[in-house]
Amino acid sequence: MDTPRLMAVLAHPDDESLGCGGTLAKYAAAGVEVSLVTATRRQAGRYRGHPPGHAAHPGATALAAIREGELRAAAGVLGVRHLSLLDYEDQRLDCAEPAEVIAAIARQVRRLRPDVVLTFGPEGAYGHPDHVAISQFTTAAIVAAAAPTRAGDEAGGPAHTVSKLYYIAWPESAWAAFQAAFRRLVSSVDGRERQATPWPDWALTTVIDTRDCWPTVWQAVSCHASQVEAYDTLRTLGPGHHEALWGWQSYYRAFSTVNGGRARETDLFAGIL
Repeated sequence: MDTPRLMAVLAHPDDESLGCGGTLAKYAAAGVEVSLVTATRRQAGRYRGHPPGHAAHPGATALAAIREGELRAAAGVLGVRHLSLLDYEDQRLDCAEPAEVIAAIARQVRRLRPDVVLTFGPEGAYGHPDHVAISQFTTAAIVAAAAPTRAGDEAGGPAHTVSKLYYIAWPESAWAAFQAAFRRLVSSVDGRERQATPWPDWALTTVIDTRDCWPTVWQAVSCHASQVEAYDTLRTLGPGHHEALWGWQSYYRAFSTVNGGRARETDLFAGIL
């Protein structure tokens, strides 16, 4: 049997560690070939708590290089075998040319040929426009990657059909633990406030036990040192709190060619392996 393959397609450095790090680490340790596609370098963000324009902020170009280095370190800790950076503009991913982004993700899908793909849900966790955009683009890219190829097509190889697509789907309990450790997550978009949107428990199709992986996740999160102000509270948490944060990871199965129904899964590869 071929080695099973898992791909995560996300918007920013640290999404992989905070959003699905336990899942990536768990499957990598089990011998699954794990790949990660990250759309931006998060160069428009803060640096050690300092906003862009502050004297202590290194500037967008330098921060992009710093965040890339942190991402590569975190990916190594989690066991990611293939890391691809698409280099789109941070905080403006939703403004990128859709056909171009979809084609870029589809090329990675065709090149790496994952069985299972993870990305953000349509609500973008807490409404972040980049998260919403990567959800939409990834979903479309999976359709595009499965389309027949034509002579001269530069889409990254022969067509490939992904067996299962999952959206990250945090329930109320996960958001409560996360925001107690960090802060209330809010996005201000077009003059309106967006905040974390928990998924109802009944909507979760898949819950993965990642309790054995929380030390690895914390090590990966710690690689993102430029964001130390946001993560500093985590340094004071005991093992029980870390397990509450990273011990279970929940998903919504957006589609599957191999299974269905309302029985809750405990394995992303259910129906495949």
